[in-house]
Amino acid sequence: MPLEIPKDKWPGSVRTITIGATPEEGGTRACTVTVGGETTMPFLHFEGEIPHRPVVAIEIRDRRPDDWSPLLLETWGEVVNDPAAWAKAAEEAGADLIQLSLSLTDGDGETTTPEAAVAAVRAVLQASGLPLMVFGPGQAAVDNQLLVAVAEATAGERLVLGIREDKNYRTIVATAMANGHLVNARTPMDVNLAKQLNILISDMGFPLDRILMDPTTAALGYGIEYGFSAMERLRLAALQGDAMTQFPMLVTPGFEAWKTKEAKVGEDVPAAWGDWLERAVHWETLTAVTLLEAGADILVLRHPESVRRVKAAIDDLMTVREVEAVA
Repeated sequence: MPLEIPKDKWPGSVRTITIGATPEEGGTRACTVTVGGETTMPFLHFEGEIPHRPVVAIEIRDRRPDDWSPLLLETWGEVVNDPAAWAKAAEEAGADLIQLSLSLTDGDGETTTPEAAVAAVRAVLQASGLPLMVFGPGQAAVDNQLLVAVAEATAGERLVLGIREDKNYRTIVATAMANGHLVNARTPMDVNLAKQLNILISDMGFPLDRILMDPTTAALGYGIEYGFSAMERLRLAALQGDAMTQFPMLVTPGFEAWKTKEAKVGEDVPAAWGDWLERAVHWETLTAVTLLEAGADILVLRHPESVRRVKAAIDDLMTVREVEAVA
């Protein structure tokens, strides 16, 4: 007697979002990236459609980072001193798209100016044809100042602008709407807060096919279970038909993993912790793959070896359907 696998049939789906614009579409990108469209929970190919694979972004900075692990700085080498060279290296390392994070200050300790931010973004756009996400330094007033200038200087490129939070969403949403960009909505690991911010953005008349949802997370061993639960509940709500949760999810496992003591500390640790670099890459990789299973559509990483491993995991997860068909 054949065994019938029970299947859920969901009334809702995740919206399909495209990042970047080619010359034919009014931008300069050599390619675009499309995410979303799922009609089932992560990688349950037998139950619904997963038309677009999750993608990996590599985070670069507008200048040499002061707070990154020496392992990362050693791996990337001299390119960390030049965002254009770093963008090229990130593309060669296998990135599907690039996240340029703007610094609060320049190398001399002076506050980053809008002109400097625009120059860095333009340099990256010229160096790489990948779609681009531009994130401010994380202070609402500074983010507003820098991202408005960037949005106006790159109209039509369909950048993703962040970080858009409840403190500054109006300014960033308005400039994104006026200049044809997307926005990244970040909230602190809470389903209701994520939905509320999406409602506020929608009420401004912003197109729903230009919103990414960033529910934030934690690293492996540092509360990732809570982040996983929030993401899973958001995806369940989307599939159940909640229009204000039906957005692709972006997460930053690179940022989270590389601030843990296991990734940061290389001396005076137990011998059982093993090789420092391998441990740190494992931490980033396992954090990212866990979030894939929670429904992440875009993962922002920092180490090229983590990128290779996570993309291999995505390949495996996306080919299950073919294996089942053969069976």
